[in-house]
Amino acid sequence: MEAIFEILPSNRVKQQILVANNGDGIVVEFMLATSAASMRSFIGANVMSAASSDDFMMTMIIASYVVIGTLQVKNIDLNCAENCIEHSTQLFTGDKLIVRRGQPFEFYVHFQNREWDADKDKITFTIETGPKPCESLGTKSVFPLGGDLDKSHWTACYKLHNGRCLSVSMLPPVNACIGCYSLTMCLVSCDHTHFQNLGHFYVLFNPWCTDDQVYLDNQAHREEYVLNENGILFQGLPKHVTAHPWHFGQFQDDILDICLKILDTSTNFLRDPAMDCSCRNDPVYLSRVLNAMICCHKKKSILRLPSNNSYLQGVNPSVWNGSVSILRQWYHSKCKPVKYGHCGTFASVMCTVMRCLGIPSRVVTGYYCPMNAADSLIVQEVFDYTGKTLNSKEHVWIYNCWNESWMVRKDLNQSEGDWQYLNPTPVETSKGSVCSGPIWVKDIRNGDVDTDSDGHRVFCMLNARRSAWVSQSRGKKTKLHCDTQTCGQCISTKSVGSNAHEDVTEAYKHELGSVQEKTALCRAYRKINPQYLNATNSDIEKDITSSRNRSLKETGLTMKFTMANRPIYGQDVQINWVLENVGDEIKDKKFNLCAQGMMYNECAMDQLWKENMHVTLGPREVKTTLIVIPYENYGSHLCDHNIMRVVAVSMPESKGELTMVQRDILIDSLPVEIKLLEHPTLNTPCSTEVTFCNPLKEDLENCVLNLEGYGLIGEPITTELGTLAANHKAQTCVEFTPCRHGRHQFVASVSCHKFCNCKGYASVDMGNPPATSVERGA
Repeated sequence: MEAIFEILPSNRVKQQILVANNGDGIVVEFMLATSAASMRSFIGANVMSAASSDDFMMTMIIASYVVIGTLQVKNIDLNCAENCIEHSTQLFTGDKLIVRRGQPFEFYVHFQNREWDADKDKITFTIETGPKPCESLGTKSVFPLGGDLDKSHWTACYKLHNGRCLSVSMLPPVNACIGCYSLTMCLVSCDHTHFQNLGHFYVLFNPWCTDDQVYLDNQAHREEYVLNENGILFQGLPKHVTAHPWHFGQFQDDILDICLKILDTSTNFLRDPAMDCSCRNDPVYLSRVLNAMICCHKKKSILRLPSNNSYLQGVNPSVWNGSVSILRQWYHSKCKPVKYGHCGTFASVMCTVMRCLGIPSRVVTGYYCPMNAADSLIVQEVFDYTGKTLNSKEHVWIYNCWNESWMVRKDLNQSEGDWQYLNPTPVETSKGSVCSGPIWVKDIRNGDVDTDSDGHRVFCMLNARRSAWVSQSRGKKTKLHCDTQTCGQCISTKSVGSNAHEDVTEAYKHELGSVQEKTALCRAYRKINPQYLNATNSDIEKDITSSRNRSLKETGLTMKFTMANRPIYGQDVQINWVLENVGDEIKDKKFNLCAQGMMYNECAMDQLWKENMHVTLGPREVKTTLIVIPYENYGSHLCDHNIMRVVAVSMPESKGELTMVQRDILIDSLPVEIKLLEHPTLNTPCSTEVTFCNPLKEDLENCVLNLEGYGLIGEPITTELGTLAANHKAQTCVEFTPCRHGRHQFVASVSCHKFCNCKGYASVDMGNPPATSVERGA
């Protein structure tokens, strides 16, 4: 007597047919999905009535087969919490499974009716990502459970966790496309096939895996450039660098999904979704796509530059304290560009997205960077006879921020990771608005400008020579005698593990005047200017030198400005004007002096102060004149960045050269003080106090305090302070309950009718959750 009992989730075979076909040789196809107790009752009432008593034992075998024959899945535990700790993704909020490629993750399959039998039971997994998953493109994979793990393709192995539980280890390959994946399990047991959707999970780049293109071999650097949600943007001037707090917030609610939405909004994705998703295993490709999406997408870029530096239709970029609110606004507005941003905003949002996806990144600031010079290695700055800076097509930005990301450039045959330059700030070219990168920083340093399409532009930005001219009538210009500053100064980023400033200029430029610097300059010059392809270094150096301004020393009279104080907003600016006659003849000259507010991108505002001076110097005489610019002159004429340019230019003479000296001055913003009133403890209420003083002789109207502290206070808190009287202070106490481990940062900003750039910050360390710091995949 032979019995076949098969359970499928269908009801196509009726009970009457089952009874009618019962006989001494029982063949049962039972497709009724029901409980074990009901099966026993049905068989006892129907099968037994049609079979002889000798068949009783066989009937019991059939009943037993119903209960324990086909393996049934009870539930799946994706083990999200433990996996996220192992993969250093535990800082992401929510209960999502987020793993890093090249590293296995473990989950549990619980069975309902019996133990796993490797002879009878087989499992196959299917993973898919993107709208058109395809095995040949690497966005779909079907693979069995069993065998050894292999980082070159999707694999899974298992071990028995207990009697009815299987512990599965699944390994995303080291070249897996990053993104959101669906996971399906196919269980074949006793010729029965059962499909089960196990849900979704995310795969990110893995800086901890030695075989990943973004591998970074220093744990302190991984914690800074991947895991740190707080950063510092350096602005101001090379001689007066200022630190501004920024909350990257890469682990906040919805940010990972928003980052993937950015990719799905790109031109590459809209043109060919399947191919775009298949290329998301390459950090070089991904960084290029994201770079363009920050501000260069025609309709759906994340941020937009203001036209004519006017912020009336949006948010002043100085108001932003972090990336989270910008990204959420873009997402919830159906991907409409957020108004507005500047270079610091663009680079910071880019850094957030890159860190979120697992690519080590940092924001870098360079000072005096020409962005659109007509002549690649010479940028002209034009003044009038009063010393006023004239706006022209060529601007030497006082500071420019960009992003650096760490990866191996396989397209350049690199074998080890290094920093790559990425600048999402758009530059106007004959082909429209374009952004720059990725470009290997070492290529910029060595003048190898042809390895990437944007290399020449970036090299010129950091190595161009400034040339100063005075505008004359009918469009004519006269070259000035002055000591011009070099471009690409004091290239800075946040230090690892602290908020201190780190100078990384040597990574971009050889020492000024060194043989290596001259060699790199000549190498780049040949590639930028084809007519010099066969020119000697000497010929190139002569050509570059001829375009520079002659020094002041050649005129016999040197000049410089030095600061007599470090002014805070509301104080008079005091500057020493130092003149020296280096010759043996009397110098008698008349000068025009002026000051004007400057935007960070060197867009000049109206003059706020001017004066005429007559100076007489005897042979070898040094004379110092104190110049005072009252607050009343500049208080209502500075831009958001509090930068003022002071210029002294000699008046035209029938004979003699025109000489000039200039200096940019930064006026410090009014401070905002944040004070913790007690030592903060996780999930315990505590308080902080914010204080802002008005030292001015006038009232500040419409004062607003904004306090942010993700992981500390949840959503930002806005407090209307009203009018703050002269020489008075506002003090606000805020209660908060820290809810997350890690390093957090309070950022308080005050705006009023006169300014919007007063900020203060305080770091709060709530300790780190358990984390794995060992290198993986070795």
